[in-house]
This record gives sequence, structure tokens and C-alpha cells, in this order.
Amino acid sequence: MYTIVSILILFLISIFGVLLYFKSKKDRQSTLDDGTCPRCGETYRTFKDENTNTTFRVDVIKSRVLKNHGCSGITEIEYRCNSCGLKEVHNSVGQGCGL
Repeated sequence: MYTIVSILILFLISIFGVLLYFKSKKDRQSTLDDGTCPRCGETYRTFKDENTNTTFRVDVIKSRVLKNHGCSGITEIEYRCNSCGLKEVHNSVGQGCGL
């Protein structure tokens, strides 16, 4: 009886651990999409040209598409931080064709 209960508890702990991992990975991707580095906390900088009243935005996070798997497939995006050198690859689902 104790074995069944302990196996059930270990199974539930492993399921919650996997769900926590995917939640933290999704949170990191949303932080990177917002333009903030999760490691160093650096965010975008803005500069204003006083002569022309133009505001310039310098992004710290650079993103590029590694692979695009069609209209309904996933897109692999690489994020790089210019400040600390962080490099992460995340998947984005269902961006569409843009027709």
C-alpha cells in the first residue's frame, strides 16, 4: 500500500515539475519579446533628438528567425542580448502566412 501511495506522490511531483518548467520557459520568452533581458535586466534605451523632436529606440535584445516551418508550423527564433551576451532559442507557434 505504501508503495502505491509513494509512486503516486512521485508521479504528481514529476508532473508539477514539468509544468513548472514549461511555465518558466514561456515567461522567459515573453520577457525577451518585451525587450528585457532575463539575465541582466537590461531593457531598451530611448534617445531624443532635440533638433528634430525625434525619439530613437535602441533595443538590447536582437531577434532573428532561424527556421520557419510554413504557415501553420512553428517558428524557431533566436534571441541575443547585446549587453551580457545571452543567447536563447525559443519556439513560436502559429504566426500564419501573412497573406
